[in-house]
Amino acid sequence: MGASDTYTRLSIFPLAGAVLYPGLQLPLHIFEPRYRALVSDSLARDRRIAMIQPQAGGEGAPLFRVGCVGKIADVEALEDGRYNLVLEGISRFRMIRELEVTTPFRQIEAELIADDMDEVLSGIERASFERESRKFADAQGYSVDWDSVGRLDDMSLINGVSQIAPFDTAAKQALLEVDTLAERCELLVQLMQFFGKRDSDDGGRVTLQ
Repeated sequence: MGASDTYTRLSIFPLAGAVLYPGLQLPLHIFEPRYRALVSDSLARDRRIAMIQPQAGGEGAPLFRVGCVGKIADVEALEDGRYNLVLEGISRFRMIRELEVTTPFRQIEAELIADDMDEVLSGIERASFERESRKFADAQGYSVDWDSVGRLDDMSLINGVSQIAPFDTAAKQALLEVDTLAERCELLVQLMQFFGKRDSDDGGRVTLQ
């Protein structure tokens, strides 16, 4: 587990709350002109788009250091120039620096992270996670097909929940930056325990901020 010596130039789509993990998919609707240009450029080259969260709102906001490169697995070009696409996660990356570019979309130099995609949880870790997941889902009022959940492999389950969990930017980023599946599972359990009950003051939004 850790960073490889591979450095690469990446075109980025900074989007708060949207994280991607290797092996998982993320559907996106692209409508802003700069990101339509990003998709067009990606399709003409290597079909890669790097997802990364900004640390704040606004144009040119600073970025978190870790994101995930996705490859366009499916794309629908609409008549008005918009796109519907599905990104499939390839590799996490660590940003080295942002580049000065003339393109309407931002680009970075990054170091790819070599994750162990064969890592598995212990039986105790898996059981603890499923137990806390049930408590959290009940508290939040979610309907879950637990039979299907039980059939997922450890990597798909932990990363999948981390990707779609109703946490804020900071929590999602913390999960993405964890380097091992066991550590991500442990953090996810802690987050679910902490936010297991609705906060009536903010309408039930799960937040660390």
